[in-house]
Amino acid sequence: MQNPPATPADEAPEGLGDDEYAFVAEVGVRWSDMDAFGHINHARMVTLMEEARIAWLLSAGEEYQPLITSAMIVHVDIRYQAQLRHEDSPLRIGMWIKGFRSVDFTIGYEIRSAHAEPGSRPACVAATQMAVVDVEKKTLRRLSADEKAYLKAWSRRLVSGR
Repeated sequence: MQNPPATPADEAPEGLGDDEYAFVAEVGVRWSDMDAFGHINHARMVTLMEEARIAWLLSAGEEYQPLITSAMIVHVDIRYQAQLRHEDSPLRIGMWIKGFRSVDFTIGYEIRSAHAEPGSRPACVAATQMAVVDVEKKTLRRLSADEKAYLKAWSRRLVSGR
């Protein structure tokens, strides 16, 4: 089940709390996602993250369509902290913006079994760095001020001492 994000103007314009998500998607695990050892294959985890990310990006609305249609992955980082198996399906994937710069942004992920407590340690933490390109010119482009404000609203606030 996906929780549609509220508009940034309505929800914490300064960003999310340390344990909040901009979007949560539930993604089903298929038998073909499993490896020979009975847990989710690494390459398939990237696909499951993609399904969640696409659901979030498509929920952003038409005004952010240029951001969504011009973003491409340039780096993926995944850290497994526990096994995830078929019986953990669907996976609950919480996402937020970890950071952004002039031409890119990074999405953070916390992935848990649907049966796990919401505040429990995630089985997997990950990030995808997305570069923004001018599709016609095939070159990087800068994020607009509106896009940066949108990304900031979905970023977690820094907590002192961390």
